[in-house]
Amino acid sequence: KCGFFFFEGSLSSTHYYTGTQGLIFVVDCADRDRIDEAKQELHRIINDREMRDAIILIFANKQDLPDAMKPHEIQEKLGLTRIRDRNWYVQPSCATTGDGLYEGLTWLTSNYKS
Repeated sequence: KCGFFFFEGSLSSTHYYTGTQGLIFVVDCADRDRIDEAKQELHRIINDREMRDAIILIFANKQDLPDAMKPHEIQEKLGLTRIRDRNWYVQPSCATTGDGLYEGLTWLTSNYKS
């Protein structure tokens, strides 16, 4: 069973986290001005006690744009390289074409613990 909640910006209530086993976090790789905000929000979510066992899939979106940050840069900017007690993965993607979406969801389902 899989449930989805979509949020834009800050998630003010953590009651959605109960029972969550996987997080999909989408980053606009063309928006360098807001990457620090994305980092803060990601860490706020994953540091919640209800999220301690959740695996993390980051879609590095808008890879079709010429100045988009690449996955290795996203890993660094989001501080993922310092997360050692979690299973996480950064998948390059382009939502408008669907590139990378299947691969990311395949990673998520392959690493999900039922």
